[in-house]
Amino acid sequence: MEASCLELALEGERLCKSGDFKGGTAFFEAAVQVGTEDLKTLSAIYSQLGNAYFYLKEYGKALEYHKHDLTLARTIGDRIGEGKASGNLGNTLKVLGRFDEAVVCCQRHLDISQEQGDKVGEARALYNIGNVFHAKGKQQLWGCTQEPGDLPPDVRDTLQRATGFYEMNLCLVKELGDRAAQGRAYGNLGNTHYLLGNFVEAIKFHRQRLSIAKEFGDKAAERRAYSNLGNALIFLGQFNTATEYYRKTLQLSRQLRDQVMEAQACYSLGNTYTLLQQYERAIDYHLKHLYIAQELTDRVGEGRACWSLGNAYVSLGNHKQALHYARKHLDISKEIGDRNGELTARMNVEQLMESLGVNESDLSPSSSEFEMQGSSLSFLFQKLGRDPSDEDCFFDLLSKFQSSRMDDQRCHLDEPQNGDNGEGGANSTASLNEMIDPAITTSPQTEELFDLIASSQSRRLDDQRVNVGNLPGLRITHNNLGHLVGEGDHQEPSDDFFNMLIKCQSSRIDDQRCSPPETGPHAPTVPDEDFFSLIQRVQAKRMDEQRVQLPTDDQDSPQPPDPEPPGGFSS
Repeated sequence: MEASCLELALEGERLCKSGDFKGGTAFFEAAVQVGTEDLKTLSAIYSQLGNAYFYLKEYGKALEYHKHDLTLARTIGDRIGEGKASGNLGNTLKVLGRFDEAVVCCQRHLDISQEQGDKVGEARALYNIGNVFHAKGKQQLWGCTQEPGDLPPDVRDTLQRATGFYEMNLCLVKELGDRAAQGRAYGNLGNTHYLLGNFVEAIKFHRQRLSIAKEFGDKAAERRAYSNLGNALIFLGQFNTATEYYRKTLQLSRQLRDQVMEAQACYSLGNTYTLLQQYERAIDYHLKHLYIAQELTDRVGEGRACWSLGNAYVSLGNHKQALHYARKHLDISKEIGDRNGELTARMNVEQLMESLGVNESDLSPSSSEFEMQGSSLSFLFQKLGRDPSDEDCFFDLLSKFQSSRMDDQRCHLDEPQNGDNGEGGANSTASLNEMIDPAITTSPQTEELFDLIASSQSRRLDDQRVNVGNLPGLRITHNNLGHLVGEGDHQEPSDDFFNMLIKCQSSRIDDQRCSPPETGPHAPTVPDEDFFSLIQRVQAKRMDEQRVQLPTDDQDSPQPPDPEPPGGFSS
């Protein structure tokens, strides 16, 4: 039986490392059902199960297993394991928006790592605390209408604290010679300085991040760095240089076959060329954004593209085409319940109809979805120099676009590359391979294996109780009873740690337990960093000829691209 548990756990670890977290959790759950008396192995299984559920965004289960891991680590006196479990709990609580509790857990990880002289754990804990304050600062920014850098005192304090922890992390990973972790620190320092309005500093850090991404051949990190550099340069008014970085972002997004990021790069390029008054080029990129938004059924992004196209056509004096897109923007805003977008679109439609000397009765119904897509395809055919009636051309083009679609675009998990999954990663795990004798790792019989997996899926886990007798998968024997009873007596959780957690939990508002505040409909193809309405205020004198004014109250609050993604499983 012991061999079967280990075999299942090893297969779960292999699948998770290959990116198949769903398959991995099935094997880990089966291993838990078989059970083991080896406490270290069980702790490693808990840790990896918690991390797998984290990547699957099943945060309740992730919390459950990380709590089991913490309980077991404390019971057997494994201080390093206790620190890692605390850090993993902190990262999961951060994603749930429970920032105060997350800080307590991550601080516990930091304290234990310093106590044990674990420099790698200390660096990871510093990075994770920075992540918590960074996420908290971004959430505090939602709904703020201040100009860049003009932040409320509490938001500025939170972001400065994040910056401080990232700086400490950077110093330590430099000492450790961990270049991958340095890259993550540089990227996040660039993001926090950007939010603080320190755009020159942000550019300096993002260039460092770019250099390390190239060093590792990490194309995804390189793409993020280019995008972040473009964002910061926009606020410095360096639009031409920003377009260079956005074009590199677009090129890499296509190489990575990431349509969502491709659409976002097109959106940013379209708006930047509008700022440069190069409206024909702006229309080109907004049409590309529109096509991908339609293909991915992103109605919010499609509406934003129509809005931008309407503005560009007004600037060219083509009011008839502008009216077409303004009406489409109005229809989509009504459909998705975007009240501010609807009011803006209605005002634009009325102004354009007045300019053209037409009224509602003179207009045919708004273009259908098919007609809208047809206009986009016609535009693309023109770019290719082909006749849209050419049937072969049509299907060649359609196949080209369909072949580049990625079904899981919206929940893509960034996979670690070239060693970039180490110290700075969000979650820590103990590698089962380090604990297991290779002589006992023969493959289980297929029928047994799937019976175990099937039965494990039907089993409900015990509610989050901390009694070791209720730890799933624990087989108590004479061999481990001493560890569970004797050594556990002096390793009970300290009063300070749990008193702080209880204090955080008692002060939480019920409606904040599951999700952050609503921010309106999600638009995958529009960057979170949708700051172009804000730029129009900052650069107002350069935008006099924008006859259709973009609103300033229906955009998402400026936020940087997400911090560096959590690393993979590391030993």
